[in-house]
Amino acid sequence: MPLVEHLEELRRRLIRAVAAIAVGAVACWILYPQILELLLQPYCQIRGSGSVSNAFGDGCELLVTDPLEPFGVRMMVAGYGGVALAMPVLLWQAWRFVVPGLQAGERRWAIPFVVVGVLLFATGCGLAYWSIPRALDFLIGIGGPDLVSVFSPSKYLGFVVKMMLAFGIGFQFPLVLVFLQLIGVVTPAGLRRTRRYAVVGIVALVAVLTPSGDPFTLLILSVPMLVFYELAILLGMLRDRRRRRARTR
Repeated sequence: MPLVEHLEELRRRLIRAVAAIAVGAVACWILYPQILELLLQPYCQIRGSGSVSNAFGDGCELLVTDPLEPFGVRMMVAGYGGVALAMPVLLWQAWRFVVPGLQAGERRWAIPFVVVGVLLFATGCGLAYWSIPRALDFLIGIGGPDLVSVFSPSKYLGFVVKMMLAFGIGFQFPLVLVFLQLIGVVTPAGLRRTRRYAVVGIVALVAVLTPSGDPFTLLILSVPMLVFYELAILLGMLRDRRRRRARTR
């Protein structure tokens, strides 16, 4: 397609992606009480362990110091939740945008691409949710016993949703590598040669993506991404071997 048609196609895909996010955000706005209860569970867990002060209530209360903060928190949760709910549509639109540049045999991977992408995103979010109490324990304890931790809704919920989104996006890493091999940008041999640099780059990327910056979270996300890197190399090698066999027949 000419450049103008590519830009028109990109505009259509972006409009559909934004519409999907908006629909997801409305759903999350309506389901906010249930989502809030879910997001508070890691806080309740460390609250029960005595890591956080009980000075402002006996439950899992968060301290609000700004009258506009509750509205801003609900908007934030709805926005990030909309991105999470729209992930299948976002992946589908991304795939449809690049399909014209793929060979006929490679276009059949559309549905597996979306399904695997959604599963990886959900797995990353689940892993982040599991690691949040441990990250909070580390962050609270590192300051020493003389510091009393009382969280505000915007700070705590922003931390939780950004952690989950960072893990979910990080788990898209193998899809990116496999796609780059499909379109010929990288090769399995090239990925093997740059393995040492990739390790450093992955750790640096994880340090930027995750808001906590603690070593536990760094390890929890870095290890799967390194495994995904090796898995992407293996899948690329299997694909190249299958293509060579097909050419010799």
